Amino acid sequence: MSQTKVVSSQWPQVETGRVVLINSGKDEGKLAAVVQIIDHKRALVDSPHIERQEISLSHVSLTHQVITKLPRAARSGVVKKYWAEASIDDKTASTTWAKKRASREKKRQLTDFERFKVMVLKKQVSIRDTLGRIFLKDVLPIPNGCGHSS
Repeated sequence: MSQTKVVSSQWPQVETGRVVLINSGKDEGKLAAVVQIIDHKRALVDSPHIERQEISLSHVSLTHQVITKLPRAARSGVVKKYWAEASIDDKTASTTWAKKRASREKKRQLTDFERFKVMVLKKQVSIRDTLGRIFLKDVLPIPNGCGHSS
């Protein structure tokens, strides 16, 4: 008989201290920490950037960051202190996820003329790459044994 190995998932779980990104409402795009879980669909969140509020878990994205040892139902001052100690803003800003979000937002803010300039630059890079490959193919000999017959 074969043995079955049960492994827990690596998905972030809703827990006290979990940092979340708010996806909708007046605080869209801001980070907050789960202070207390109300029920299976709602949580109480707080951070230095937003007011303490109840929010539906369907309106937030869970991040992989957790403020460890954050007391359950901690007040705003305590949350602010733990937030600063864990340097959540710095850690989040250095993630690739945050960089992608910033890049997407910057791209969204471009004017029509700026989009045109980006398109022209992309074409120039593409042409330069193609010419470079052609030049290298003519200049550099293909070594024997690379699958190409001479």
